[in-house]
Amino acid sequence: MSDTLNDPRIGNGMRAQMELRARLLDGGAKQIGWKVGFGAPTAQTNLRLTAPLVGFLLDRALMESGADVSLAGWQKPAAEAEIAAYIGRDLPAGASREEVRKSIAALGPAIELADIDCPMDDVQAVLSGDIFQRHVILGPRDIMRAGARLNGLKGRVTRSGQDVPVPADLETNIGEVVNIVRHVADVAAAAGGGLRAGQFIICGSLTVPMLLEPGERGVNFTLEPIGSVLVQFS
Repeated sequence: MSDTLNDPRIGNGMRAQMELRARLLDGGAKQIGWKVGFGAPTAQTNLRLTAPLVGFLLDRALMESGADVSLAGWQKPAAEAEIAAYIGRDLPAGASREEVRKSIAALGPAIELADIDCPMDDVQAVLSGDIFQRHVILGPRDIMRAGARLNGLKGRVTRSGQDVPVPADLETNIGEVVNIVRHVADVAAAAGGGLRAGQFIICGSLTVPMLLEPGERGVNFTLEPIGSVLVQFS
């Protein structure tokens, strides 16, 4: 079991989140993956966290690359360029690093769209609402990156045509991908039915989260040499 659930904010928030998930699944939704948030070192320090927060992803949130998304009615929309880790085999709690690497079947670029609808420093509320999750857009996946092989990968993000700085070390703001996958497996086993083959994890924002302003045209994320993912706004 993940020690993070001993934090009452996280334990209570995850229980509420799993109740939300159960209602949505009962309504016909299907879970396709997991997400993490607040993995950046500064966020961890400010919120007194020892690991990222974990949320779930549903099929109804998935959109094709190039999709046009209306942000009308959103409170505080944000976009994040992320690495998606695709899981090729079930991963139990307490898995070794080698087991984790063997479970990662591919990597690829992804964009998450979120709507910040509660105070970001209220950990329990953030978790209860599935960490602001609204949509996820996936790009191509590369099986040659199985085992979380990030060597040689380079990120490029543009927002409404303007470049957004991406660290040369793609794990700077998210932590090690292997550790993220292991942490999600631990939390999912304790709270949400486990990390399963065929699911994927979006591993957190590579850049400072992009708070979207009126008139934004779109976000494009290229994870070289794998490929690109794009979302447009209306």
